[in-house]
Amino acid sequence: MLLKNANILVIDDDEDVLVALRLLLKSKAKEVVTNKNPNAIIGLLEKQKYDVVVLDMNFNGLVNTGNEGIFWLNKIKKYNPDIAVILITAYADIDLAIRSLKEGASDFLVKPWKNDKLLDTISEILNKKTGTSKHNLQLDSETKIIGESAPMQDVFVKLKKVAPTDANILVLGENGTGKELIAQAIHDNSLRKDKPFVKVDVGALTESLFESELFGYKKGAFTDAREDRKGRFESANGGTLFLDEIGNITLRQQARLLSVLQNRTVIPLGSNVPIPIDIRLICATNLNLSDLADENTFRKDLIYRINTVDITIPPLRNRGTDITLLAHYFIEMYALKYGKAPLKLSPSFISKLKSHSFPGNVRELQYALERVVIMAEDTVLEGSDIVFSSIEKSQTTSIPEHTNLEEVEKLTILNVIEKNNGNISKSAKELGLTRTALYRRLNKYDL
Repeated sequence: MLLKNANILVIDDDEDVLVALRLLLKSKAKEVVTNKNPNAIIGLLEKQKYDVVVLDMNFNGLVNTGNEGIFWLNKIKKYNPDIAVILITAYADIDLAIRSLKEGASDFLVKPWKNDKLLDTISEILNKKTGTSKHNLQLDSETKIIGESAPMQDVFVKLKKVAPTDANILVLGENGTGKELIAQAIHDNSLRKDKPFVKVDVGALTESLFESELFGYKKGAFTDAREDRKGRFESANGGTLFLDEIGNITLRQQARLLSVLQNRTVIPLGSNVPIPIDIRLICATNLNLSDLADENTFRKDLIYRINTVDITIPPLRNRGTDITLLAHYFIEMYALKYGKAPLKLSPSFISKLKSHSFPGNVRELQYALERVVIMAEDTVLEGSDIVFSSIEKSQTTSIPEHTNLEEVEKLTILNVIEKNNGNISKSAKELGLTRTALYRRLNKYDL
């Protein structure tokens, strides 16, 4: 990455340092933002994407241990481990430097710095940055799976283990969680990546279309069969076949599919000649495994065939800070698509996103943000700019009958913030709290 394309955040309580770094970097970088208050760091990171943070180590003139810098370094790395942090201090200490690097700092510089050295350090750090974050799973030049939350890291670990094998995979998850992207990722990271990836929404196939679509047919097999046609199994030969909504097919269709998977052959309609197939099968459903195991609706022997390994995609509401990461990604993507100026996210916008339950998951977030970008009239997006679709049924409106006080408080805060369109002042007033007290609770519950 080039310095001219980088966004840089500078945090130092010395106004002279801020002015000096702003003057040095503003003509070299894409954007330079400075701030004296380290408490503003997380809010600034949520509002805009930064590639490098230049961070002072001491914000208390009486104590120069560097502990404050380490504290804020850890906060930044917890929020987004991929942000490069350069620590600066007026008090050179080799032990402090080593400690800083062990905690995740990209470099450690002593004031007064040499301008050339600082520029070289930033450039070197940016050059080491790759286009793919360790928390993002790259699929191709246009599509990637984004996630740093623990549930998504578990998905990535499992995916990387199973992708190089030929094991049949069952992808589980609610609608809109990205099951097709995971299937594509498995294929793209497999030994079959140069062969076809064929997707079929089997849940949408009628009884009459199921066999002809999957297994193909010969000319004259039925009234409209005017020529031979390969089925999806043959089309995917050598590659990967992705059967979406597998939980919605009938028992008769399941029996036919099981026969093909057991014999590794298909017989097109109108033919008696079996055709060998070599495919890697990936299936997906929005049902959970216990519902799928109901023998009144789904054959257990078929479950075992399609489910060598299962991967469960977490709902967006359980993915923590991934909501903010995805928001920045989609806003940037749609701003570019629709020719808009770069857009920044205000704290009220972020709060409203975090307070929504997203029953439609990533798909709901994506379409909501596309509408926001299209309708945006300012370069800073406020909470009132985003409107969630009434199509999806909210999953956070009710409070469990048996729960603890902290859970009740958290749900109440979420509902009030959503009601006030992310406006913290109005929400605090309605809750009978000061803004500071509300922010403390938001931080406590990681909202």
